[in-house]
Amino acid sequence: MKALKFGLFLLFAVCIISLVGCGKKAGDTEKPIADVQAEADQMDVEQLKAKATEYKDAIMAKKAEIEKVAAKLKDIPLTEQLGEDAKALQNDIADLNKAISNLSERFQIYYSKLQEKGGDISGLEL
Repeated sequence: MKALKFGLFLLFAVCIISLVGCGKKAGDTEKPIADVQAEADQMDVEQLKAKATEYKDAIMAKKAEIEKVAAKLKDIPLTEQLGEDAKALQNDIADLNKAISNLSERFQIYYSKLQEKGGDISGLEL
């Protein structure tokens, strides 16, 4: 019985760690543009492609989130479109759009530098 409890505790701990994460988030929107440019200048083609892919994936995930929030907003009756729930969803969409803009700006730096160095940009189109 103790082994079962310990096993369940370990499973719970692993689940919590995977949900919270233990590394950097994909597609950093807080890093200053100048730092991103300096970092990109020092990277080789493989590193640039990996970073561009990371940002592309983060952008696509944010776009999927927008679609989900927009669907929720669409489900709100017209008579409640000016209510708090609708305003909160509209704010969520605005925040997601801002994040996409920030991610796209940083993605473009890595993408352009990869192109400049002659790297393979196939599959990186947004």
